[in-house]
Amino acid sequence: MTKFVPTYELYGENSGRKPDFWLHCETIPSRSSLHHWEIKLHRHESFFQILYISAGSGDAIFGTEHHQITPDTVITVPPGLTHGFRFSRDIDGFVITVLASHLKALPGGRSPLGEWLAHPHLTVLDKNSPDAAYAGQTLSRLGAEFATRNSGRTDLLEAYVTIALQLTMRLSGNAAGEGADENGRRMERLNGLMQQHLRTHKPAAFYAAELGISPTHLNRIVKAATGLGTHEMIAQRLADEAKRELVFTFGSAQEVSYRLGFADPAYFSRFFVKQTGQTPRAWRLAERAKLGM
Repeated sequence: MTKFVPTYELYGENSGRKPDFWLHCETIPSRSSLHHWEIKLHRHESFFQILYISAGSGDAIFGTEHHQITPDTVITVPPGLTHGFRFSRDIDGFVITVLASHLKALPGGRSPLGEWLAHPHLTVLDKNSPDAAYAGQTLSRLGAEFATRNSGRTDLLEAYVTIALQLTMRLSGNAAGEGADENGRRMERLNGLMQQHLRTHKPAAFYAAELGISPTHLNRIVKAATGLGTHEMIAQRLADEAKRELVFTFGSAQEVSYRLGFADPAYFSRFFVKQTGQTPRAWRLAERAKLGM
């Protein structure tokens, strides 16, 4: 008989009460000490977790697999994975819970980061590696920033999460060939260009010219990496940005449309319906209801 595995947003809290956060950070002792230093098997449906072990030891359980925990380790846990932990009493560090849809790449997506995020990892940080040292410092800084209410807090938290995950992926040695070939480097460059110019609605030809290749060549590269054509990828990124704005800001759909570079809110609404099947207002209400906002 299969043992029941509970689903939580935060361990031990009733999953029927949806949280009102996209990111939560707490020290590992603050919760594990309440449960005799053992976090029993459970899972999170919508949340990705990062544990930074700065001191202490223990075991991580992923399904039926057991892994030893040592100091200076980053543990990443994708949504839907049954997992648990046993910690020593001198454990220290942070556990960071992030709404998966708010990550730079969705776990299971066709980008190198998306593929890496879909699987659990224990990555030991070598203190002699500048990247490893910076990853640990970034996660510690995230913990400190979360405890404040300073201006720019949300932007900094987003940046810290992205930096920590990208560096940890690189250090894990399982980055699915990230940066190993020219097309991989072009996709990285394309992602940066899109982040910079997304709200100005540049066409595929603009990005191809910036990369020094033809639009047809760019389309082949994007198709191989994402399964989408370049135009589709641009539209999807714009829709994803609209979703984040609608959920995590309080402006009207019209204000969101202007911030995203749409001159006509009616056109933005038609674009959003085409991408999601719902109007901006209907989508916002449904998603906020799921999150209890």
